[in-house]
Formats: sequence, C-alpha cells, structure tokens
Amino acid sequence: MGFLRAKVSRVARQYAPHEHRPLDGYLAAMGAFGALTGTLAVATRLSGRPLPERPAIADVALLSIATHKLSRLVAKDAVTSPLRAPFTRYAEPAGAAELNEEVRDEGSSVRHGIGELVTCPFCLAVWVATGLTGGLVLAPRLTRLAATALTATAVSDFLQMAYSIAKEKAEGIAKE
Repeated sequence: MGFLRAKVSRVARQYAPHEHRPLDGYLAAMGAFGALTGTLAVATRLSGRPLPERPAIADVALLSIATHKLSRLVAKDAVTSPLRAPFTRYAEPAGAAELNEEVRDEGSSVRHGIGELVTCPFCLAVWVATGLTGGLVLAPRLTRLAATALTATAVSDFLQMAYSIAKEKAEGIAKE
C-alpha cells in the first residue's frame, strides 16, 4: 500500500508541480463510483428485472430535471451544508438559498477530492443520474415518484426566478 501511495504522490507532483491536485482522492472517488455502478449492475441481475431496450423519452426528461435539482441541492443548498461541512468551509452566500464553499486543503487528498465532488453540481450529476437510472430499473415507481418531486421543485425554482425578474422589471417601469 505504501508503494502505491508513493507512486500516486510522485505522479501527482509530476502532473501538477505548482499546484496541489488530489489525484489519490480522485482515484478513491472513481473507485467508489465503480463500486456504485457495479452494485447497481449486480442488484439488477439478482432482481431478474429486464433492462429497458430503450429508455422512454419521458423518463429521460424526468430524470434529467431531477438530476439537475438533486445535484444542486446536495452541492449548493444551505440546508444540506452539514453534509458538505467535513470537506468544505463556508465562504459566502451565493443567492437563492445557495452557498459558496471552499474545499478544505488540510487533511487527506481523499477529503479534498470528496470536497471538490460535493461542491460541484456538474460533478455530482453523474453520480445522481447513475443512482436515479439504477433506481428506475430496480424500483421504477418509487424512483419516478421521487424524480417527480425533484422535477416539480426545479420547475418551481425557475418560476420563482422568472417571477422575481418580472417583478423587478415591473417595479422599474413603475418608477419611470
């Protein structure tokens, strides 16, 4: 194990000599993602449920919007900050109930890598989409129900923002 850690450390220094890049943290995250997908594959096989020949367009749309919402909820929402706190530090509000956080530099590279993952909605989207897709095969009714709630919340978010913009414009016109 010490040999592998030394090798990864050497490669990381060669890869980014002027900046710390937590390559061993990224390897751990990739391993965890592989374990997630492997577990979903085994669970699907054991369940005997057939894989869909072709996903329904409605399911793709539902899961896409739900993935967007759940990824942002985990990565940016103020209420989910306790999940990110071991890996991040609060920086500032980011508007619309979201936070900007900085990844903790102290501690292990694995902690740093997880911090980067849990603060990046784009990065989390792959994990969320994989989980929701696996859920669609293993528990389609429950997954569609949860995805519907997330999708409704995402649509509501966009409507709230549109309302706020329209209200600001209307108030600006009224002042003129």
